[in-house]
Amino acid sequence: MSTAIQNLDTFVSAGILSIAVISPDEGRRDAATRSLGECHGGHIQEFTSYPADLSDLAREIGNNYDVILVDLDSDPEYALDLVEAICAEGLATVMVYSEHTDAEMLIRCMRAGAREFLTLPFTYGAVCAAVVRATARRPEVRIAKKTDGKLFVFIGAKGGAGVTTLACNFAVSLATESGKSTLLIDLNLPLGDVAINLGLKSQYSIVNALQNSDRLDASFFSTLLVHYSPELSVLAAPSVLAPTHVSDGAIDRLVKVARQEFNYVVVDAGSKLDIQSTALFDKSATVYLVTQVGIPELRNSNRLISQFSVEGSPTLSIVVNRYEPRTLGFDEESIAKALTRPVQWKVPNDYSAVRQMQNTATPFVLEKSPISSMVRQMARSACGLSEVAEKKNKFSFFS
Repeated sequence: MSTAIQNLDTFVSAGILSIAVISPDEGRRDAATRSLGECHGGHIQEFTSYPADLSDLAREIGNNYDVILVDLDSDPEYALDLVEAICAEGLATVMVYSEHTDAEMLIRCMRAGAREFLTLPFTYGAVCAAVVRATARRPEVRIAKKTDGKLFVFIGAKGGAGVTTLACNFAVSLATESGKSTLLIDLNLPLGDVAINLGLKSQYSIVNALQNSDRLDASFFSTLLVHYSPELSVLAAPSVLAPTHVSDGAIDRLVKVARQEFNYVVVDAGSKLDIQSTALFDKSATVYLVTQVGIPELRNSNRLISQFSVEGSPTLSIVVNRYEPRTLGFDEESIAKALTRPVQWKVPNDYSAVRQMQNTATPFVLEKSPISSMVRQMARSACGLSEVAEKKNKFSFFS
């Protein structure tokens, strides 16, 4: 008996491996499962087809496997893409198997990240030795996967609703109040103003990310960002006219990478209403629908709310911007009736504070004012902090 097989019981006693076998071919899948079962006492999960969505493997196959064994022969090119995707996301140690001993394919598999290449028919010694090596590579304590960051999307019921101003100040406040890594993405194409509002200049933009989504990973993504503060990074819009059509797949990949790298992701979506089928509007997201009190805005808001009221929609929070109760032509009851639900946030109108921000590139949330107080409360609520009671100035005859 080989040394590797003799040591198998020692390795396995430290903890049974969690193994998955992926193969559309029943015969090859059964052969792999049976061979693994002869030298492995734990449960083996079988997948009868390749995952359809390589950009969301954690959802497709889970992220709790120590080893994933992939059948190459059903579709070699797709199988290689699958191996590379699994390894890129660090989901598991990948082994591959085939009926063919092709030297070129072996090299391609190793370059994609596969750690073992097994050939059919399986031999007991080869499979057991591969399991031993996989066990040795597994950390003694399996590190829990980092959960995706929270996603907050600001979208306007109508152009000019003040989405960018609110998104910028919300992101600054969220990073400050939480002290956690926060990313602000300017998706308000063709011309976004996030960078201008925050006084930033960036060599790269969101267009670089979207046009290269096929190779967008954490390393490449980090080179595209500009930093506003230690906690807040920005993926800016380009300074020149940008293409307005963006594929859903590119946006999905961008959102996925962003949420993996940051605790909070804030997106200025402007009034883009053609991206509602993307990951931006996943059920785990929170969408801030920014509107004003006017017939066109309330009408558009009503229609958008109905779309966000179906099962699987994101959490929706209504924000009435430039709120001036004394000059409104509607009372609160009429507004709630028009929107079919209550308003969560009423941001007071403060033209001077917003104009000063635009002129000085200093977010108004950094100063004390009724408008900054409201946005700060929004941010604290978003990150699970309690509301802060604002101190009122006391009347006094003395300075």
